[in-house]
Amino acid sequence: MSESLVSVSYVSTATEPFDDARLAELLAQSRRSNHEHDLTGMLLYRRGRFFQVLEGSTDAVDELMTKIRRDPRHAEVRVLLSEKIDERRFSEWTMGYEPIGVPSTPAPEGFRDTFDDLESDDEDDAIRAVRELTVWFRARTTEEA
Repeated sequence: MSESLVSVSYVSTATEPFDDARLAELLAQSRRSNHEHDLTGMLLYRRGRFFQVLEGSTDAVDELMTKIRRDPRHAEVRVLLSEKIDERRFSEWTMGYEPIGVPSTPAPEGFRDTFDDLESDDEDDAIRAVRELTVWFRARTTEEA
């Protein structure tokens, strides 16, 4: 019998700014570790905030989340969604990554920023944002392949 899969989506604050070189180092380390522990997922970074989805066995995901909570590079770790899944959504990536640019002009009136919705105190808004960003990420990386 195979072990059940889980998916955990969380946000955290970087304790120090991450430039391209530090992000590349973090991604290389994450990809190696995730490969060793049969974890998959995606990572987004914007304005000092991380959004990550991790998929794998319950034990592997729980162990990594414990490490992330203790990691001095992360603060304010907040799990937005933890769920059992039948199959991986990011099976192609030990850690898919997409940098998200910050607009240089103000957003039009009424514009909703999905990344900002991750910070919502309304659980439904945060879960909707998780689902929107994962669909966006998967569609975007499929188009580029």
